[in-house]
Amino acid sequence: MGRSWALGDLLSTLFERRAPTGAASGDAPLPDLCRALMSGRGEVSGMKLAAAALSRWRAADAAERLAFFRFLADEMDVDPVALGEAARAYEGSRDTAHLTALLTAAEPPRQELLRRLNQAPGGTADLVAMRVALMKAAEEEPGLGRVDLDFRHLFASWFNRGFLVLRRIDWDSPAALLERLIAYEAVHEIQSWDDLRRRVAPKDRRCFAFFHPALPDDPLIFVQVALTRGIPGAIGPILSKDREPLPPAEADTAIFYSISNCQAGLRGISFGNSLIKQVVEVLGAELPQLSTFATLSPIPGLVRWLDDTGIAHPVGPAEVRALAARYLLEAKARDGQPRDPVARFHLDNGAEVHAIHADADLSPRGQSQSLGAMVNYRYDPARVEDNHETYATAYHVVATREVKALVTPGADRARGTRD
Repeated sequence: MGRSWALGDLLSTLFERRAPTGAASGDAPLPDLCRALMSGRGEVSGMKLAAAALSRWRAADAAERLAFFRFLADEMDVDPVALGEAARAYEGSRDTAHLTALLTAAEPPRQELLRRLNQAPGGTADLVAMRVALMKAAEEEPGLGRVDLDFRHLFASWFNRGFLVLRRIDWDSPAALLERLIAYEAVHEIQSWDDLRRRVAPKDRRCFAFFHPALPDDPLIFVQVALTRGIPGAIGPILSKDREPLPPAEADTAIFYSISNCQAGLRGISFGNSLIKQVVEVLGAELPQLSTFATLSPIPGLVRWLDDTGIAHPVGPAEVRALAARYLLEAKARDGQPRDPVARFHLDNGAEVHAIHADADLSPRGQSQSLGAMVNYRYDPARVEDNHETYATAYHVVATREVKALVTPGADRARGTRD
């Protein structure tokens, strides 16, 4: 544990940017500060201008922020005329100089602006927060979506797996970090500090998170793990305050029961696949007797699908399981992938639909989203790659015979319907 945090401290030190003295006040309009930043060449002056621009951004109201996004979309966009000329020139003479000119013309100036803004102390965190506001604005003005493409392009590089650090979080972790876990938990709400302690302190519980050196104290994503005997079919016993901890040496199964993305501004940047794979490796090395790795996952779209398709809500556990199986195996989004977002995530990672349980989540959220049903997605290290390829080529849902047997013909069946 200590070595992990020490490594994180070292990396954050390497990435730290110290603010230059005499930074600009940021009183100028935000577009003017950005134009000056783009015209400058000195590193120190650039850091001052970047810090001033981001300071101005943080103080801006909604109207000024929207005007800034429009500035990025219009003035900082690709010049289509220059791009066309560069493409024609490269078509006629495929040399390095013309390719360089083409690549330069194809990159919107706002990408370089974002790189320069990132020079400021805390710039990465500011840009991640900026994207949250941008995504909201783009819902009203779809033309701003092209600006978001550039944020996603840069974030995909800046938050590449090679820069991420895996850390285990336990009860001895800094209090500020533990508070963030409470705030970020998105699957099973953490009710109190005692509830949190039950999830990270016992010897049969684990919590791992990815961190980035530019955000050393703020997790990007974290997963909570229960060490068990066998694959559980309900969340209640896992979260129970009265349960008896299991000696880790007696566990044969690792259950991933909650995965939470922490940074709304990094939506669309995938970390979960790498997180699960690395945690499986860590747990396998620590506890070599573990033979099964699986999830106990919610089925968040089940009730909405029932309502959208006009299917009456089932009243018995067998019927709940049957309709949940049909939903997971057959309900499709417009792109052909499974409609359920959690299913898409795990199936794309190479898991299989292993088992479906009724009355597994009795919380108000569990009842309202899935009538209390939950599902196990199993990660078999020997089959993960094949399962992923099967899913990636045709969006085929890999499932056990038991799950497939739950889906029986019915009069209202609409196989493969796009919702």
